[in-house]
Amino acid sequence: MTERTRIYLIRHGEVEGAETRRYNGHADVGLTPFGMAQYEGLKERFDGVAISACYCSDLSRCVIGAEMLGAHLGVTPVRNRDLRELNIGIWERMTWTELMEKYPVEWQARLDDIVNYRVPRGESLQDLNDRVMPVIREIVQRHSGENVLVVAHGGVNRVVLLNALGAPLASLFSIEQNYCGFNIIDYYADGTAVVKLVNG
Repeated sequence: MTERTRIYLIRHGEVEGAETRRYNGHADVGLTPFGMAQYEGLKERFDGVAISACYCSDLSRCVIGAEMLGAHLGVTPVRNRDLRELNIGIWERMTWTELMEKYPVEWQARLDDIVNYRVPRGESLQDLNDRVMPVIREIVQRHSGENVLVVAHGGVNRVVLLNALGAPLASLFSIEQNYCGFNIIDYYADGTAVVKLVNG
């Protein structure tokens, strides 16, 4: 194969309210002490790895971790708003239970078409894909042959992984992304992508 660019794709650490399933979207929720500790625990995963650059969502739950890891790796994180989580519109900060009770028709509509359904004042999964993937392609092109760290969100990471696998966006929930989940994807100049690790 041709020269590879490796992306270490990380989900942010545990956030406040994580004990209840909810959509945070663009809300700038804080990390828990455990979430901070999760980032600390990731440092050893990079022993012996030379990271050339770091990119992250501009939401604090990603920025804080990117800065912690960047300081350890000797790189300064570049914040990018386009790496934010799916904009979930009027559902932001609501729990799944609340949504099923308050918006049962809309909840089902989204389940029926996870790719194209837009929550009012929010984005569809296709919108997220169209926002995130140009950023990833640009990073890969800019850092050809290098190792790059990207700190983002569960939805963002799933979209990136699905694209690398050549899988449909409708398979979003077939990939798990735990807090501080660790993924590795190798990209090659011929357009090939190889997923080396998922949610490690």
